Amino acid sequence: MRKRISKNPEANEPQTLREAVPPFGTKEEVEPMVRTQIYLSKAEHEFVQSESARRDEPMAAVIRAFIEEKMVIPDHVWQQNPLLDPPADDPAFAGHEDGGINHDHFVSGSPKKYKKANGKWIWKRLE
Repeated sequence: MRKRISKNPEANEPQTLREAVPPFGTKEEVEPMVRTQIYLSKAEHEFVQSESARRDEPMAAVIRAFIEEKMVIPDHVWQQNPLLDPPADDPAFAGHEDGGINHDHFVSGSPKKYKKANGKWIWKRLE
């Protein structure tokens, strides 16, 4: 079955729930919700149903809570991520001293862009 596309652009927008009411006691506005349909396996459906009963909330609210949880990146991910730590010093490393700043030279053979002068790395004008 093919979906018919209307020439009216508003007809092609997803259905939204415009009667969304903010939680009692708050003055903030609630963003309208878009109607959608999903298919769940039997195990997924039973899990969401049991969570719904445990929380005493509708299944849709449980699914929205799961999605909102995944949308937020917790602060500890940025603070305790070992990939963001500086590398450990290795006294036995025998690589190039300028491998980090002249990496193009060592990877693809291009001319070196930096040279060491008086103990500092300075940009070398390419001629």
